[in-house]
Amino acid sequence: MSLENDIRIKAMDLLARREHSRSELSTKLNQRFSDCPDLIVAAVQRLSDEGLVSNQRFAESFVRQRVAKGHGPLRIRQELRQREVEEGLIGEALAEAGIDWWALAEEAVQRRFGAEAPADFKEKAKRMRFLQQRGFTFEQIQSAVAGQ
Repeated sequence: MSLENDIRIKAMDLLARREHSRSELSTKLNQRFSDCPDLIVAAVQRLSDEGLVSNQRFAESFVRQRVAKGHGPLRIRQELRQREVEEGLIGEALAEAGIDWWALAEEAVQRRFGAEAPADFKEKAKRMRFLQQRGFTFEQIQSAVAGQ
């Protein structure tokens, strides 16, 4: 078997487990086949041309996964940027997800802290920090914490 075949087989194995961005796939293949970066670039491009690796599909899948974990739009956007997904695809994936971010923020804080209102400012600040770390906007945080 040729090295090109080995790279393609490893790439297909990675893609069979879950969607990957082009950048992620390249990084993982470079860890395994560090001595042939040109072959990796060619293999990833070929997989992209064949529709087997797609940043758009990856972004849509990633948004669904993170929303299920209760993460907000700011964090999701940042994580997709780190995976070198194009800004246009990120915005598209977030918009097409049709998520009510305010309701998701409220649900996340209720899951974590219960339905009762914060007892004092310290507790309110704790809930706000929690939502901030989850990646919600200031307006979404204010609304979620005030709704308790």
